[in-house]
Amino acid sequence: MKKTLILLGMVVALVVLPFFINHGGEYGGSDGEAESQIQAIAPHYEPWFQPLYEPASGEIESLLFTLQGSLGAAVIFYILGYTKGRQRRDDRA
Repeated sequence: MKKTLILLGMVVALVVLPFFINHGGEYGGSDGEAESQIQAIAPHYEPWFQPLYEPASGEIESLLFTLQGSLGAAVIFYILGYTKGRQRRDDRA
């Protein structure tokens, strides 16, 4: 019980502390940061490819990103669960 409360406190601290440590910071993604760094290093850089699909708004882009991450997590945890179940089955036999 004590260990659970300590772990719960650590999780809450990890969630809440960033709001207090960097409360004046800007929210930005790695794509925007990479683009600004490329422009600083090579201002005349031309991208090699264009996106196949450009979402209509930032909300749709965020939705697609979230769905992609969720699908990836589902695949990873399915594989982990499958292999764990297979190991248990083999251990019983």
